Amino acid sequence: MSYSDLLLIAGGLGLLVLGGEGALRGAIGIAEKLNVSKAMIGLIVVGFGTSAPELTVTVQAALNEAPDLAIGNVVGSNIANIMLILGIGGLICPMTTGPAVIKRDLTATVGAFILLTGLSVYGVILMWHGIVMLALLISYLIWSYRMDKKDSASAAVHESEVDELDEAPSNPILIALFTIGGLAGLIFGADLMVTGAIGIATDFGVSEAIIGLTIVAIGTSLPELAATVIAALRGHTDVAVANVMGSCLFNILSILGITSIIYALPFPADIASIDIWVMLAAVLVLIPMLRFDHHLCRKESALLLAGYVCYMISIAYRL
Repeated sequence: MSYSDLLLIAGGLGLLVLGGEGALRGAIGIAEKLNVSKAMIGLIVVGFGTSAPELTVTVQAALNEAPDLAIGNVVGSNIANIMLILGIGGLICPMTTGPAVIKRDLTATVGAFILLTGLSVYGVILMWHGIVMLALLISYLIWSYRMDKKDSASAAVHESEVDELDEAPSNPILIALFTIGGLAGLIFGADLMVTGAIGIATDFGVSEAIIGLTIVAIGTSLPELAATVIAALRGHTDVAVANVMGSCLFNILSILGITSIIYALPFPADIASIDIWVMLAAVLVLIPMLRFDHHLCRKESALLLAGYVCYMISIAYRL
């Protein structure tokens, strides 16, 4: 194995994390200058911002003619979001969330997971699929906006997502630096990570899909993991759950939607027959955990985390 590939991935990951954070804060600064409400900033800007690493990596993988890596990144990130990130967060502090998150975010996320499972059976995500996915995302955002208008508790969750971040820049020059620097970090970081991932896959004779499901997926999920751990330590567990649900939803509807418009995404056979069903099972297991008492206890969190460990072991046997 070439150590240069590992350096590319490490350097790319660092740029993705820093770039995503910078772009997110710059976008919040722009939104605040435009007098956009905190609820809308939390819903749209933070939602897109935390998924920015996955988006840039997935688009770059597609442009590099590595669709298996692109699909693997999104599916693997969703599995990690639910089983790894909620598992770790719930062990730190039991996750309690309100009915608004269950009614809106979990319902929409389950629907998106079912849609992606159906597309995996179809075998490919085409341009018109991507257009429909983006239309569904816009419909979800409009629905959420209307719910926030009617329900102060619903709006409070999105406002809290913004409050979890450190203060965004207010100086126009700093806003521009954060935004431009962040976007540059995302673009160059994605290029480095994809190049390194393809190199490792070639060196080891491992499929790009497996690399996408593991190294790349976990790496691009680090911003969500950091946000969830911080929210759990502060006891803001409703925000942590909403962040994870929002990230999963944006991963499917925006990332795969945008990427498939640029480049058709065929499903790798292994992902279509195994991993997509693991992803769907993970969110279906989450429903009874949260639906009845709006609470994810430490035992349930440990179960999710143990499931992720077992999943990683199963991937090792597929190498």
